[in-house]
Amino acid sequence: MQGIEGKVALVTGAAQGIGKKICELLLNEGAIVYGGDIKEDSLLKTQKEFEEKNLKFNPIVLNVSDSKSCESCINTIVEKEGRIDFLVNNAGITRDSLLIRMKEEDWDLVLDVNLKGAFLLTKFAAKEMMGKRSGKIINISSVVGLMGNPGQVNYSSSKAGIIGFTKSVARELASRGITCNAIAPGYIETPMTESLNEKQKESLKSLIPLNRLGTPEDIAGAVLFLLSDFASYITGQVISINGGMYM
Repeated sequence: MQGIEGKVALVTGAAQGIGKKICELLLNEGAIVYGGDIKEDSLLKTQKEFEEKNLKFNPIVLNVSDSKSCESCINTIVEKEGRIDFLVNNAGITRDSLLIRMKEEDWDLVLDVNLKGAFLLTKFAAKEMMGKRSGKIINISSVVGLMGNPGQVNYSSSKAGIIGFTKSVARELASRGITCNAIAPGYIETPMTESLNEKQKESLKSLIPLNRLGTPEDIAGAVLFLLSDFASYITGQVISINGGMYM
């Protein structure tokens, strides 16, 4: 796709699911891809899988909630490649519970990974992008950041925060030639949803006009478009990909 080949990208949460598929599509388009994840074993497994497809993947062990880890990650990429062109803040976790039962540490952990992580990496990457007066940032939000969901006040809050964060960053960085957009997936077939039983999955499908869960490819394709030259005039937007579940 136009504007992808040769560009340097960092994708977080890269060891599985949506992040892994984003990396694969970018690699197939000729991008130089660094994948960050806290799970080193899973990262190396992903690297091996990509090597079997003749794709060169650069794994980085990364704790997105830790400032030093994030700064080191960006510095490593810039030292090796001379720049960073794309940042995809995809890393995310859940710690579900009803509000009155939710542990404070589970609130803090979800906000640290899902929202603070995007803040830290964007802060460090933006400094490099501003010097080049170009760059594209994509933040992965969620349909529950738009509509809410019982049992997920922490996750919903973090993903709603991502939307406000995206719009503010887009306004701050537009004059430097940098775009920032968010994607809000619905229910996607990933390791995060594998714990649902068939009855739960069928119940979810009944809420979705397209009558299926989404796939990592559905999200990765939209990321690829937003990183391409075809989306050069799009910034500050939230692209909902949910099969019509929330309109």
